[in-house]
Amino acid sequence: MMTAAELAALLRAELHGDGALAVRRPCHPAEARSAEDVAVAMDHALLPLLKDCPARVAMVRADRVGDVPEGAVDAVIAVGRPPMAMAGLTAAFAPAPPVALGVHPSAVVEDGAVLGVDVAIGPFVYVAAGAEIGDRTVLCSHVSVGAGARIGPNGLIHSGARIGSGCTIGARVIIHHNASLAADGFSFVTPEKGSVESAKETGRVEATNTGLVRIHSLAAVTVGDDVEIGANACLDRGTLSDTRIGDHTKIDDLVLIGHNVKVGSHCMLCGRVGIAGSAEIGNRVVLAGGVGVADHVTIGDDAVVAAGSGVGNSLKGRAVYYGYPAVERERAFETHMLVGRLKSLFKDVKALKAAVGAAGVSMGRTQDQRDGREQ
Repeated sequence: MMTAAELAALLRAELHGDGALAVRRPCHPAEARSAEDVAVAMDHALLPLLKDCPARVAMVRADRVGDVPEGAVDAVIAVGRPPMAMAGLTAAFAPAPPVALGVHPSAVVEDGAVLGVDVAIGPFVYVAAGAEIGDRTVLCSHVSVGAGARIGPNGLIHSGARIGSGCTIGARVIIHHNASLAADGFSFVTPEKGSVESAKETGRVEATNTGLVRIHSLAAVTVGDDVEIGANACLDRGTLSDTRIGDHTKIDDLVLIGHNVKVGSHCMLCGRVGIAGSAEIGNRVVLAGGVGVADHVTIGDDAVVAAGSGVGNSLKGRAVYYGYPAVERERAFETHMLVGRLKSLFKDVKALKAAVGAAGVSMGRTQDQRDGREQ
């Protein structure tokens, strides 16, 4: 628990009213149940709800303090940028992982594993020989860490996550439930040229797959500092060099990153993104939900690719892309507008053809009449 004044100081916000009030829980104004709740009303449409709200502390935008109903609350925390305030607020009240310091009796930590200071190893965790767990890192229940893997300090690995052998995980990394790091890449070859190779070369299927031979993945996955990896995300290990994720990159649930992929720093990869093998993603790239990226393509720094787009060719940086295949936004919108006009264009062409045809018949009759007079 903290006071309203302490919360305002934590958020670097301005406090109006009684700073000694205790605050225990942030919530929507309509869901407040106690005087110790913090009613979050940074959306101006929520301000009227404060009038009948039991919470005595409200958080609002600094430019909306004057719109708080008179007498509704006893303290107002006025914030500048609401999304950043929300980040600070939720961090202040986030519960600690429910894992006690030390190693749970049901966990298996093999001889030769190295555990840092103040680690927390939960029930049924497996840490293989040669693995290193950094100081103050938390492994929740049923996590497995492969041989020789290294996890940096202050990490949080949620239940069911699988970290394969040889992986390197940086500091302050969060990995959510059932994520998989370092499964083998999806890499197979046919003894003779197969259907995929012929299709890429000619656009036609001129060969068949007579067998699929595995190309083994001998490398691992390297993850930088301050990375977050969502639930059920899959990062495949590299073939000869590691699949790499840069510092501060955030990966959403159900994302697939193929073997040998290189992802830069400060990227955002949203849900159901799929990146095929050996693609290279620059720094600060945003791939919205459901984007697919073909193998061996590159995406430049600061590119933004809209949801559901398919990246089949390399894209330059610092531009917005949209569509299937993905092209620059202006070109995509122009194409959609032109497609929308096709119906009226076809109607005009049909009318023009009819007019031309009628004119041709009329001219033919006139010529026949002239020919008749001449005879």
